[in-house]
Parts: sequence; structure tokens; C-alpha cells
Amino acid sequence: MTAQTSTTSPAHTLPGAAAAPEPIGSPPGLVFRPGRVIDGWNPEDPAQWAGGGKDIAARNLRWSIFAEFLGFVIWQLWSIVVVSLPKGGFTFDTGQIFWLISMPSLVGATLRFPYTFMVPKFGGRNWTMISAALLLIPSIALAVCVSNPHTPFGVMLFVAALAGFGGGNFASSMANITYFYPQSKKGWALGLNAAGGNLGASVAQFLVPIAITIGAAATLNLPLAGWIWVPLILVAVFGAYKRMDNLSSAKGDFSASLAAIKEPHLWILAFLYIGTFGSFIGFAGVFPKLIADTFPSYSTFAVGSASLSLAFLGALVGSLARPFGGRLADRFGGSVITMISFVVMGVGALVVILTLPLGNFWLFLVSFLVLFAASGVGNGSTYRMIPTVFALRAGTPNANKTGADISTQRKAAAALGIISAVGAYGGFAIPQLLSLSKTSFGTYTTGLGWFVMAYAVMLAVTATFYLKKRGGTRI
Repeated sequence: MTAQTSTTSPAHTLPGAAAAPEPIGSPPGLVFRPGRVIDGWNPEDPAQWAGGGKDIAARNLRWSIFAEFLGFVIWQLWSIVVVSLPKGGFTFDTGQIFWLISMPSLVGATLRFPYTFMVPKFGGRNWTMISAALLLIPSIALAVCVSNPHTPFGVMLFVAALAGFGGGNFASSMANITYFYPQSKKGWALGLNAAGGNLGASVAQFLVPIAITIGAAATLNLPLAGWIWVPLILVAVFGAYKRMDNLSSAKGDFSASLAAIKEPHLWILAFLYIGTFGSFIGFAGVFPKLIADTFPSYSTFAVGSASLSLAFLGALVGSLARPFGGRLADRFGGSVITMISFVVMGVGALVVILTLPLGNFWLFLVSFLVLFAASGVGNGSTYRMIPTVFALRAGTPNANKTGADISTQRKAAAALGIISAVGAYGGFAIPQLLSLSKTSFGTYTTGLGWFVMAYAVMLAVTATFYLKKRGGTRI
């Protein structure tokens, strides 16, 4: 098959640039141009996919995961750093601590809106390099400000807000990867991409307590919480430069974006995503604080000369569960798996409420881990529903397996970013609601009860709109 040069000239390549030499054994139908631009990409073409397209997609997915992983690391750094601030000489009250936890989520969720449109503007490879490099700002700023216990709260809050750069990465990364994979494999690919990123929250909560205490005699080495990520960020930038690609087919379509915003199902799915991903990121952020307040003697464990917090287990379980949510949704339908997730999340929160008066840390931990696992599965299944719903709305038969037309794919890609942005506001709402519960009622159980009621509403919404098969497809 003779490859045909695309007539498109995306903004992220030089107009009139000559085609680069086609790699030996490259997939049929593709043209490779300078700047690592690929024309003619069509993952729904079996010959192109089997002839090497799958390998190109996997290579881009790997580096996307690594960059997004670091984004989540930076996004969630403050969730674990705040627990150590009192030992570092800082004197902030409960409300201020919860603001430091929730501010990165507020900014990160907001940044996801513009980040959604950066891939069509700059190219997936190019924007991954830029967005990864931006992570240097909050990591270095954190290292500087926590080195001085007299740093004003306003400055600390501003630096915490900068960590929102890491939260924005998710939207552009997911929008980029959705172009690389055929419809039948999007659930697993998006699940892996998201799970790899989500693991950053767990790794940050695991490594930071060790890094800031290892070898410390009387004082914590809090600046290391920021400095240790700088070399890895530089590796991510270089890796994206050398190994990722820009797809000329991943073009922005303002009318498609407007159409996505006007689509009622976008906002219904965004509401559900607040319940799944919002719960994951919100509870991941407050879990170290909840343990420190409720079971202070279990806040950290000595490991040689360093300290270890078990709070990382929550984000770890939720992250590992996410790709299985996507795979289960591929097989059984996203609506069924999402509904099951809401049921289990509600039960998990109820059990936490019942176990808190018992003062049993291990029951508390296991109950929360069940909630985290269910939120992770729900993340994958809800996200998998998005392209299926948009394909069905466009009249695509058998939408779980068949690729939609390019305009529908672009609208779905925009929807993925917008929904991820709305869902991320749960990372701000949950810490603030738990702070309100603690300061107003003296306990976290009231706030947990609010979440149980919210999961019941989301369960009903999912059943009402998506449980019934449509066009022979289980959403």
C-alpha cells in the first residue's frame, strides 16, 4: 500500500515541511514528518494496527503514563507534606491545613479545561514536554517555602496552588491517548494511562515520609519532599521529546467542543465522575490527615531510621483497581460496573462510620481500602462510558466495538477532558466538606454520611439514564 500524505497542516508542525523518511517496516498508510508528526493515523484500520500501529500507540502510552504519574505526584505532594508541618515548626490550624490539601485540587481541576485543548493546539508529544516541564515550578517552590517555618500561610497557599499544574496533566494526557487506540481497546488503554497517573498519589505518600526523615536526627528534611522529583521530571521531558509523537488527526474542532458542552449527557457523566474520580482524589488527599487526627499513634511507623505512613495504601489500591474498571466495562458495560461501584463505595463509607467509635484502626483501614478500590473501578468504568455514549448519540451501531466518525471522536475527546475537569473538583469538595464536618460537629462521621447519600443519588442517576441497552449496546 502506498502511503498518502495528509493534506492537513497542524499548528504543531512547520507548513510545507518535507516528509521524513518512512521507517522500515512502518504501518501501511502512514507518513512520518519532521517534529515527529504522523499523518494518516487510523487505529480502526486492522492492517495499520497489526502492521505496527499497536507498537506506536504502546510507546506513546508508556511515556504518557510516566509524565502523568509525575503530575499526580506533584498534585498530591501537599496531602502528605501537611501532616509533617507541625513537626517542622509550622503552626497552622485545622482549617488552614485543609485549605493546603484542597487548593491543588481546585487549581488542577480548573486547569483541566484549557489543558483539554492543548493537544490539538501543540501536539501530544509537544504538550507532554511542556506540561511535564511546568512541574518543576511547584516542586522547587515547595522545597523552598517549607525550608522556613516562618513562611506566611498566604505564601504556602499560593505554592500549594501551583501544584495544580500536576492535576491539569490528566486531561491532556487522556485526550491524547484516546486518539491512539481503536474503540474496542480504549477502555483498557485509558484505564492504564489513568492508573499509571493515579499511582503518583500513592508513591508521593509512600516516599515523602521516608525521604524527609531518613538520616534525620532532631529535625525533618522537609525540602527533600520537593527536590527528589526534579531529576525524574527532567527524564519525563526528555523521554517525551525522544519517544512520543504528534498526530495530525488530533486536531481541535471548536464547533465539536461547543457541541460537547451542549450535550446533556456530558454533564450527567461529569456528575457521576465527581462520585468516582472525585472520591478517589478527594479521599486520597485527606487520608493522611484523617489517620493523623483519628488514630495518631498509627500515623507513621518507624522503618529503621525513617518513617512510613500507611496512608499511601488508599491511593495505591484505587489506582491499581482503575484499569480493571475499564476492562470490566469493555466486557459488561460501564453502567453496570459503575452502579456496583457506587453501591460498594456507599457500603464502605457506612462501615467507616460504624467502625470509628470502636477505635479499631485496622477495621478503619480495611473499610477505607474497600472504598478506594470501588472508586478506582468506578473511575475506569465511568470514563469508559464517555466515548460509548457519544458514539451512540451519533448513531454508531455497536458503539462499544465500532469506531465512530472523526468528528464524533473529536467531540468525545473534548468531553473526556471536560468531564475529567469537573470530576476533579471532588478533590476540593471532599476535604472542604470533611473540614466543615470536623469544625462544626467535632467529628468526621457527619461528612461521611453526606457522601453515602450522594452515592445513593448517583446510583439512581446511572440506572435511570444508562442501564437500559441502546441500539443493542450496553453502555
